Parts: sequence; structure tokens; C-alpha cells
Amino acid sequence: MFRLIYRKYNQRLRVKDDLLSGLTVALALVPEAVAFAFVAGVNPIIGLNAAFVVGLMAAVFGGRPGMISGATGAMAVVLITLVGSYGLEYMYAAVILAGILQIGAGLLRLGKFIRLVPHPVMFGFVNGLAIVIFMAQLDQFKMKGEGGALEWMQGTPLYWMLGLVLATMAISHFLPMLTKAVPSSLVAILTVSLVVIGFDINTMTVGDVVRETGGLQGSFPPFHIPMIPLEWETLVIIFPFALTLAGVGLIESLMTMSLIDELTETRGRGNRECVGQGMANITSGLFSGMGGCAMIGQSMINIRSGGRGRLSGISAALFLLIFIMFASNLIEQIPVAALVGVMFMVVIATFEWSSFRIMHKIPRMDAFVIVLVSAITVFMHNLALAVIAGVVASALAYAWESARHIRVEVSKDEDGSKHYDLHGPLFFGSVKSFQELFIPAEDPDDVVVDFAGSRVWDHSGVEAINALTERYSKLGKKLRLRHLSPDCKVLLNKAGSMIEVNIMEDPHYHIAEDELA
Repeated sequence: MFRLIYRKYNQRLRVKDDLLSGLTVALALVPEAVAFAFVAGVNPIIGLNAAFVVGLMAAVFGGRPGMISGATGAMAVVLITLVGSYGLEYMYAAVILAGILQIGAGLLRLGKFIRLVPHPVMFGFVNGLAIVIFMAQLDQFKMKGEGGALEWMQGTPLYWMLGLVLATMAISHFLPMLTKAVPSSLVAILTVSLVVIGFDINTMTVGDVVRETGGLQGSFPPFHIPMIPLEWETLVIIFPFALTLAGVGLIESLMTMSLIDELTETRGRGNRECVGQGMANITSGLFSGMGGCAMIGQSMINIRSGGRGRLSGISAALFLLIFIMFASNLIEQIPVAALVGVMFMVVIATFEWSSFRIMHKIPRMDAFVIVLVSAITVFMHNLALAVIAGVVASALAYAWESARHIRVEVSKDEDGSKHYDLHGPLFFGSVKSFQELFIPAEDPDDVVVDFAGSRVWDHSGVEAINALTERYSKLGKKLRLRHLSPDCKVLLNKAGSMIEVNIMEDPHYHIAEDELA
């Protein structure tokens, strides 16, 4: 009886925490969704639509309860070129295709491969993302000149812009030192907006920016099938962007999921999260959204506010919809300077400043990977390519270092047999060094290669053993391989090796002996 009462009390408490946490997150989502829409170069209502649709779908179908999804800077950065070159219809199509690719990744169980992303790649990823977001904000310091062309602000407009940006950043930075009951970015935007309205300061607002597109129409996101030509050329245009969106979205979502797993000491389902994110982006593209993924900052707000269940993400999305439908006129009065200030704070929080401190302490290759990933992100605006390049560079560096560590200790026993005690991995990168360790013409008739300190990793290693066997065989000499691990023996057998395994000398590790000797 008491256990049942306690369980019901816990459930009610959890519902209350999820609802209050969802409300807090929804309030913080509004300015960021609008700001990220500016980054992508689309109407802010498109960012708000994405925040609602992606947030709701990912909360319902995703693999990590308590994680918040919505329009993000990582996705917005990818969309800059697509929107600027081809327009909104192609953006919607690319978002839908990205969702299909993400569902495919989940069904193929590719979510586990996030563990292959090295830490230097993550440093470069977030650093490059922060720099791109910062550079995108600089366009807000331009205004139309007499000829209609954009020119850098000067004089009073520039001073007001800088002052309001700094005021927003100051409030966002110092308010959490006093209280964390409300999101500091929201308080900063409200405060700066009230100052601008109260003192009738002549500065650019969200309404000024979106006036040419009809303003913020507060309504339920409209269903819209992308109006694009259904032909091969269209696929050629949108597929690279869709692939990048899918990769960036999954990387950021799975990274966020891993972080929440650590904080809550629970475990999310990576493959289900891939499918959930895919469904969210397909729906977002069909309901006039810019697509999105998991949001690290908002997820942290949710977890720290007590949100643990799916209800927290669902309620955040529904509260946001209420804001969209009934508070759009208020959003238009927000000064652009306030959003720029919020984004500058996002940049400061996103950038891994510790990477400067550790650059001279970590291996040079790791430092190079950080710079490489950051540079590709900044100059090519392709976060997925940057991550892939970083992973490949790290893998090649590891293979090179591992190849250098193969060595042997040579000795002879009482019977005159020569022993090679091999140390280090035998794989494609170390095959050349392995071959150079042996001179069959100078060896006695009986040679033993001991693999107790080594391991055969791939087919290249198997072929190297076969080649060594042939070299000794042609000279009529006997070559024996000892202490091969069971998986090495399996590799040899699968490869149809010339080496036959027997257990006469070493029943624990087995012996492989050349059948031609």
C-alpha cells in the first residue's frame, strides 16, 4: 500500500518537474530558434517551426528521454549556401532527404560508430562551428546604403548596436551568478527589448528584417510539399547538402546523448535516436521547417531543471507552439542586437578555449587534426566532411605510429633453432617493416617466430606470413609460428593460408607450421 502511494507520488512529482522544465526550455528556445534562422538566412518563423516540429517528433520517437531537439547552429551553417543559391524549396527537400538518410543509418545500426570520433576531432568540430556562427553574425552589422547595397554600420547606429550587444552579453554572463531560476538569455533579450521600446531607440528589430517576407505569421506550421523539379539534376544539387545535414545532425545528437547518459547514469538508444531524428527532419521539411537535431545547451537546461522523461521534451515543443501562435507580434519587436548578443554568448560557450592551453602538450598530430577540422568547417561550411577528414587523419596517424612499433628479439636455443620473438601489431601498415626483419638465406634450417607479443590484425598480415613462409620454403627451411591467438588462427584459415595449424608443441596458443617444410 505504502509502496503504491510512494510510486504515484513519484510519478506526479516527475510529471510536475517535466512540465516546469519544458516551460523553461520553451522560453529559452524562442530566441535561439530565431537567431539560428538568421544564421541560415531564412525567415525566423521557419526556425520556430523547426524548433517545434523537430522537438516534438524527437521527444516522442527518439532514443533519449530528456534530450531536447530543435533548430541548431550546426544545421543552420550547412544551409547557408543552399538557401542563398537555390532558395527555400530546395532547403525543404534537402531536409526531407536528410531525414531519410538518418532513418537508414538507424536501421543499419550505425549509431555505435560515434565512438570512433577522436577527441581532437570533437575539439576541431566545436571550434569551427563557433567560428562560423560568429562570422555569420557580422552580417547583422551591415545596413542598406543609398544604392541598396549592404554597407557596414557607422556612427550612431553602430554605437547603439554595439552597446545593446554588449548589454545582452553582460546580462547573459552575470545573471546566472545571482540566480538560475530563469534562462539568462531570455532575461537578457527581454531586458534589452524593453529598454529599446521604452526609450524608443532607433535600432534594427526582427520585424525590420522579416518585413520583406511578410513578417512572422503566428499560426500552426503549414503542410507544404517542396515545389522542385523531380529530376536527376535536383538530386545532384540537394544530395550533398542532405548527406551533410544527416551526418552533422547525427553526430551532434549522438554526442549530446552520450553526455546526458553520463549525467543521468542511464543509457540512451543510439540507433533509435537516429530513426527519431530522421522522422523529425522529414516532418520538419514537410511542415515548413529548416530541420534540426539535438541541442546540447537546451538539453543541459532541461536536465538541470529536473526534466528526465519524454514529457519534458513534448511539453517544451507544445509551449513553443503556443508562443508561435499567440506571441508572434511580440517576437517582431525584439532588437536584432539582442539576438546577436545571445549568439555571441553561444559562440563563447561552444568554443573549446582549453584547446589553446593544451596545443603544446598534446601530440603534434592531434594538434594538426584540431586545426584541420576547424579549417574545413570554417572555409568549406561542411561539418560532416570536416569530421570525416579528422577521423581519417587520426586513423592514418594511429596506423603510422603502430607500424613503427613492430620489432623482434632474436635468440638461439640448444638445438640450433633460431627464435624471433615478435612484438607489435602485424597489419597493413607494418607489413613492410615485418618483412625486413627476416633474412631467410642467413638463418638456420629451423626458425621459430613467436607471436606471444604480437597479433595479426588483417588480411595484409596473413599475406605477409604466407609470403614469409614461401621464402623459407624455397630454401628448404622449416618455419614454425608459435603462440598465435585463436582469432589469428581463424584469419589464417579463412584466408586459405598455406599454413596448417596443429597443437603438438603448445596446447594453449597452438602452433602453425608450414605444410611444405
